[in-house]
Amino acid sequence: MTTPAPAPAEAAIEPDLPIIDPHHHVRDRFDGRYLFHDYLADLASCGHNIRATVVIESGDMARADGPRELAPVGEVEFLNGVAAMFASGKYGPTLACAGIVGCPDLALGDAVRPAIEACIAAGGGRFCGVRNLLPWHDDPALRRARTGRKGAMQDPKFRAGLAALAGYDLSFDAYIYHPQIKELIDLVRAVPDVRIVVDHTGGPAGVGPYAGKRDEVFAAWRDDIRALSKCPNVFMKLGGLGLPVMGFGFGHRNPPPGSQELSDAWGRWFTTCIEAFGAERCMFESDFPPDKDVCSYTVIWNAFKRTVAGASAAEKTALFHDTAARAYRLRPPPASADGRKP
Repeated sequence: MTTPAPAPAEAAIEPDLPIIDPHHHVRDRFDGRYLFHDYLADLASCGHNIRATVVIESGDMARADGPRELAPVGEVEFLNGVAAMFASGKYGPTLACAGIVGCPDLALGDAVRPAIEACIAAGGGRFCGVRNLLPWHDDPALRRARTGRKGAMQDPKFRAGLAALAGYDLSFDAYIYHPQIKELIDLVRAVPDVRIVVDHTGGPAGVGPYAGKRDEVFAAWRDDIRALSKCPNVFMKLGGLGLPVMGFGFGHRNPPPGSQELSDAWGRWFTTCIEAFGAERCMFESDFPPDKDVCSYTVIWNAFKRTVAGASAAEKTALFHDTAARAYRLRPPPASADGRKP
């Protein structure tokens, strides 16, 4: 991963507002290294009140030995070790990786249960959900190093594995592209007892057949988002629009965008989701380190705060903290009067 040019100097907006970041990664992978000290550096310098975080699977650190279906347990073991470092208090008050979303293969159907239970055991009370990648499109421009498989959401075995999550009170993170939202609606209706957290604002693609068609994509995406919001078991993550596949073109720009420019570009996508789902089912996400190619950790949270500057205090509390805590069953310590110390 290439480090962008220094971001415009910005101080954190509303620095005492408590935040749970419900989507970041810690990994050492083909596309770059972002480990404990890398994330710690972003946390320590951002100026925002990050109370806790949820770390999302990267398909990394799989076990090299043993049954193949248990290989994803290795990543949970690794992330739980990172969480323990933060939980020691030695590095500050943030409970990073307080929630861990792993990747046991739900296509195993009901036979995925031993892998789920092994992840729960390895997570030390932090394992809170599962993500299997679902984004798929016939156009090669939308094929990434880690994409889904065609028809995965209709696969009876995948649906059986997904339904199994309800018995463990685990959520499912759904990363898709926007043309797949109708398929996702059908899927979530089939598993009403499973909390579904939609990643990256529902994946409004902006490359390949969607390049240069921002308004057309927005109109189709908006209608499907409104339909998806009718499913009461669905939550929406607001973020991830810095990914190259979204087509906004901010990655590695020199100089990088400031928070106002990002809010201007991304704001309507976020506010449409909030209007459809309500603040109680929406949460802002950093998607670091992928979105680190766009801006700093300070700037991305400033962009989110600018977008909802006119929201009520209760709405901001939900969008930046409480919705994530509820969706992922997190119980971070309450903030004290200064909003920063546990």
